[in-house]
Amino acid sequence: MNLPNKLTMLRIILIPVFMFFYLAEFIPHAKIIATVILIVAELTDLLDGYIARKNNLVTDFGKLMDPVADKSFALTAMILIAVDGTIPSPYGVIIIVAFLIRDFVVTGLRQIAASKNVVIPADKWGKIKSVLLDVALPMFFFISYLSQVGFGTAIFTIILYVVAYVLLALSTIFSIYSGINYLIKNKALIK
Repeated sequence: MNLPNKLTMLRIILIPVFMFFYLAEFIPHAKIIATVILIVAELTDLLDGYIARKNNLVTDFGKLMDPVADKSFALTAMILIAVDGTIPSPYGVIIIVAFLIRDFVVTGLRQIAASKNVVIPADKWGKIKSVLLDVALPMFFFISYLSQVGFGTAIFTIILYVVAYVLLALSTIFSIYSGINYLIKNKALIK
């Protein structure tokens, strides 16, 4: 197993550790540890792709598991902040469902394409969605921590909330647009 694939597996292995620290209110500052784990996971995603492309280490395993690791980590993070109320109900649920539907649609299209020996590359809208989400999620985790330690109404926290919500809303819009774009561009595959 090459280094990019090990980094991908590390992200998957980190998911339960990440969840534990986010939920472990009995450990002082555990949400900060969870936030750091989230940022490390996001950085390893960038790093594994860079290493794989630069050193010609792209593998079928990496093509399959890298998106699984990314989506699993992001969805776990979204579920955690929706369940604890950092993103109030019903908005967290709506956002999670929007991301899930988009991911199922794109994965389905890629499976159809693969059966016909066609590769569907990532589109720019999906990449923009990912970058926005990768910035928004740690912000929400930090907001959750600030609320836990009593800074939930501080002006800094409120500004952070507004910025995080805007980034998450944009990420959701780009996610939906990207899913529609995949469908339109690949309608011949569906027929």
